[in-house]
Amino acid sequence: MNKLLTLIALSLSFTLMPAHAEDAKTPQQNKMATCNKEAGDKKGDERKAFMKECLSNKPAPAADKKTAQQDKMKTCNAEAKDKKGDERKKFMSECLKK
Repeated sequence: MNKLLTLIALSLSFTLMPAHAEDAKTPQQNKMATCNKEAGDKKGDERKAFMKECLSNKPAPAADKKTAQQDKMKTCNAEAKDKKGDERKKFMSECLKK
């Protein structure tokens, strides 16, 4: 009876495992696979240098919201230089909402 329960438990554990091992890869493993494909037919020192460069490359940083807001503020400020008081406030408010 004990052997039967053990066998059933093992069978269930294998059926519940993910079907695709690729889904469980870490970002570093994905990067390694991509660099390996890109390395193609390179051999020796050339391949070693390529892999080092490829694996050390960092993805392009996403646009920083603070920087985007600051750029928008500069642009709106430049466009509003002739305006004063309430007219300027209203213009800046509308400009920054865009």
